[in-house]
Amino acid sequence: MTESKTFFIRTFGCQMNVLDSEKAAGLLVSAGWRKAARPQDADLILFNTCCVREKPVQKVFSYLGQTLALKGQRPGLRVGVLGCVAQQQGLEMMNQFDGLDLVLGTRKIHRLIRHLDDLDAGRIARCVDVDMDDDPLPVEMDTILRETSFRAFVTIMEGCDNFCAYCVVPHTRGRERSRPSDRILAEIHHLVADGAVEIMLLGQNVNSYRDPAGAIPEFADLLATVAAVPGLKRLRFTTSHPKDFNERLLRVMMAHPVICNQLHLPAQSGSTRILAAMNRKYTAEEYRNQVAMIRRAERSISLSSDFIVGFPGESEPDFEETVALLRYVRYDSIFSFMYSPRPGTPAFEQPDTIPRSVKQARLVRLQATQEAIQLENNRGEIGSIREVLVDGRGREPGQLASRTTENKIVHFLGEASLVGRFCRVRITDASAHSLRGERVPDPRDG
Repeated sequence: MTESKTFFIRTFGCQMNVLDSEKAAGLLVSAGWRKAARPQDADLILFNTCCVREKPVQKVFSYLGQTLALKGQRPGLRVGVLGCVAQQQGLEMMNQFDGLDLVLGTRKIHRLIRHLDDLDAGRIARCVDVDMDDDPLPVEMDTILRETSFRAFVTIMEGCDNFCAYCVVPHTRGRERSRPSDRILAEIHHLVADGAVEIMLLGQNVNSYRDPAGAIPEFADLLATVAAVPGLKRLRFTTSHPKDFNERLLRVMMAHPVICNQLHLPAQSGSTRILAAMNRKYTAEEYRNQVAMIRRAERSISLSSDFIVGFPGESEPDFEETVALLRYVRYDSIFSFMYSPRPGTPAFEQPDTIPRSVKQARLVRLQATQEAIQLENNRGEIGSIREVLVDGRGREPGQLASRTTENKIVHFLGEASLVGRFCRVRITDASAHSLRGERVPDPRDG
């Protein structure tokens, strides 16, 4: 019997990329491949890439160069690139890297096995498949190798029509396309039947969801329908564009306790002037009004956000308004970056006149401000008893890592058998980025 070939996938970027890697892995396993624990043990190495910022792009190129150097020692090794960098720079990458075998764009993962077969049979020497087809629906893929059985990502829509001035997503993921609601619901029912207790609905802008079959009018209706699936314990969604978040969606969240007490609401800036330059389609005041609406809700909602510092034209007063927004909202976490010019975006054509040293200083100050807020927020958890879902092992011996409904990380001592289960934990200590606790009996266990 011929030994099956092995593969290794290194993933960069967002949850959508993680799910795409799970889809690619599922295709490979269904075709008889085995997953390798290390890249040096693999016959096929794939890089699933992100190009939202320059840093992950350069990291991909560095890994790719190191990996291609192995081909001199291992002539049978195949190397491929998937995802957003592949979509944006596929042809250029083929010209730059002689040993690169395969480049697949964001809408072509389903063709992975076909292209590998063609390469192995000698029908093609190399492959670049990055065409943006006109199919109005996302490609359905049933062979997904999930990282866990108890938590799963589910795509509800792909692409984006917002065209923020700094963002490449409309160019790398294409225009918005929603999945039919019956396919989404069938997938979720199947996942829950197989043991999933937490589902995260994914889309570049989930609020834009529109059922192409017309059965479910908008995202709030889909969210309510999914929340009613028997056996589902936690439901999350990301990303939610501030211009589309509304009171009806908040009411649905409040009406269904299975929907987690967490909302990712990317602000990007606290300055109305910069928000207009970014083409975000809301003002700082409108964003603050949304936060005030959320804070009035009957359940406390943990807020997280994204911020860019040093966007072209950002003045010191503009930056101060962003710092003031952090202090007003008191986010539980943020993702913050220096502005990174991306080719093909409107902002790329604008002069990037803010010195890097100024951007770095602003980022340090923003993150220090947020660090202090997170520490205060987390210290307020000490003494409380929280229900957590155990993710896996922690970094310390005997330690487990888990998450609250607010998506806060909690470490505590426990057995590996608890992974994938819910526990009650008393919070005993806090840092800016995680909590510590001790397991306490659950009254429901009798």
